[in-house]
Amino acid sequence: MTLDQRGSRRGDDAVPELLSSFAGRVTPVRPFERTAGDEVQGLLDDPFAVADLVASALRDGRWWIGIGAGVVEGPVPETARAGRGPAYVHAREAVERAKSEPQPVCVRADDARLAEDAETAFWLLAGLITRRTDAGWEAVDAMADGGTQRAAAAGLGITAQAMSSRLAVAGWTEERRGRTLAAHLLAACDPEQKTDHPTSAPEDGR
Repeated sequence: MTLDQRGSRRGDDAVPELLSSFAGRVTPVRPFERTAGDEVQGLLDDPFAVADLVASALRDGRWWIGIGAGVVEGPVPETARAGRGPAYVHAREAVERAKSEPQPVCVRADDARLAEDAETAFWLLAGLITRRTDAGWEAVDAMADGGTQRAAAAGLGITAQAMSSRLAVAGWTEERRGRTLAAHLLAACDPEQKTDHPTSAPEDGR
């Protein structure tokens, strides 16, 4: 994954905050790091982790996101930025392409058709996440610990019915299914990708 900060010349450096938010969230092959300017790069082998990080970066709203699916030349580099191979080339192409597309996330792979399928899923996910209201995020975040809707509603001081309504409008269930779909389609882009992953996204709603 390669991410480039949007409008970096007009705003503060968001790289430290992004790296902090990614740290500990998933287990990458090589951790994310700043490569140059306001760009970061990380190496992952789990499409569900990629989907999780994409969702997080989309919520942040300050990033172009490029996903490159493919081979990394061996041996695996000591740092993400030191790697070479088709996966890196695809990620570079994807992040540059994202700057001119309707949604700020793109996917590139050897098989262009499969990459477009995965990209479409991420675009639909982006459309949902970027339109979510503050009230919607409040409801989604309240479900992050995996508790019941009733308990989350009590924590927010609203009725269970109101909580259910907020989650429906926020597309909470749709987001979780969308992340799962995007992850499966991304895995299909790489013939070497393992498939022994959960069949659904985490229940944290984030």
